[in-house]
Parts: sequence; structure tokens; C-alpha cells
Amino acid sequence: MISPFEGLSNLQQARLLEKLESHIYDFNKGEEILPKLKNTNILCILIEGHAKIVNINYLGEESLIEELQENSVFGTNISSIDNIDYQIIALDDCKVLLIDYNKLVNIKNTSYPYYNIFIFNLFQILNTKFKENNDRIQILTKKNIRDKLLAFFENEYRKTRSQNIYLPSNFKNLADYLSINRSAMFREIKALKEENFIKVKGKKITLLYVPNI
Repeated sequence: MISPFEGLSNLQQARLLEKLESHIYDFNKGEEILPKLKNTNILCILIEGHAKIVNINYLGEESLIEELQENSVFGTNISSIDNIDYQIIALDDCKVLLIDYNKLVNIKNTSYPYYNIFIFNLFQILNTKFKENNDRIQILTKKNIRDKLLAFFENEYRKTRSQNIYLPSNFKNLADYLSINRSAMFREIKALKEENFIKVKGKKITLLYVPNI
């Protein structure tokens, strides 16, 4: 994923953030991010760390909505974080950049070249985000666990053309991402290993076949 500040010098980046009156906040691992700002019209960029957006149902059960990596963009208009059932949890120590949406879309800012570069980068990131969401929807339409896993492997292979897949966090979050039972997923992964479809070492999954895509 590209940086929102791709193509900007340090000086241009500083001027941009000053123009947008942005703020950077630190969050500790395990802390809920932005609980007091859910109803604020903001755009956020994860500058450092790793986080997740989850939905907590009435039974207290957690469903993964989205994993956030460095340079991920999220906010009230694009991530449903204003929903009372949604939480953003820091999986590592995180730095989050907050920008007031109304200042971001101020037409007067278009006279600054560094602003236009920043907006272009944001659109590139959001296009990737929407494509990944569509890919996930396609995976979730698969009827069984094996088909979901294979579809996930194929999507990851398509991104890099590498048979080595590195999970950003852990297998629990993979099960949440695929909306499947973790124990059942491990059984299917064991079967795929025994059938020489994959090898697993830590968070690295190696495909022993080339997906036909």
C-alpha cells in the first residue's frame, strides 16, 4: 500500500498537515482507538502500527470487519465507525493522524500542489480498499471452508505473484476475516498440508501449487 504522502517532501508534508489542522494521537496496544470521536466527521490515517475494526454483537461476540495496516485510511464516512457496535482496537502501539473532513474537502486547498498530490494518493488507497472489500465479499460467498481458504490464497497470490503468503496478524484474525470457525479452519489447513497444497511456518503460508488465475 502506498503512503498518503507519496511524492511529498518533508517540508510539503508539514505544510499540508498544518493547512489541514491535523492532529496525531498515540494509542497503546489493546486500547480502543477514537472511542470519543465516533460521531465526529473525520478521516484517519494509521501512521504506525496495526489495528482492527470489529463489530461486537449483543452476546459480546466479536466479528472482524477490517484489518488496518500502516497507511490504511478509515473514518466515519468510509468505515461505519460511528456505529455504536463497532470498535477500533490497536493490535500494536499505534499512531493515528486525524483530519477534519470539512477541512479536507475545502476547495481553497486545490491551489496548493502538495494538497492535490495528497488527494490523489488518498483516492489510490481508497480504490485499493474498495477492491479488497469486494474480494472479501467474493470469498465469503464460497460455501465451504476449503473453498474460502483457497479463494483467499488465490487473492493473495494475485497481489504479489508470490507463492509465499504472510499473514499480517495471526490465524485467529484469518478465521474472523473468512467468517469461519477457528477450530474447523485449522482442521482444513491440516488437511491441505497433508495433501501437499500448502506449507505453514509461523505466519508464513507457502503455496505448493500455482493458482490458475
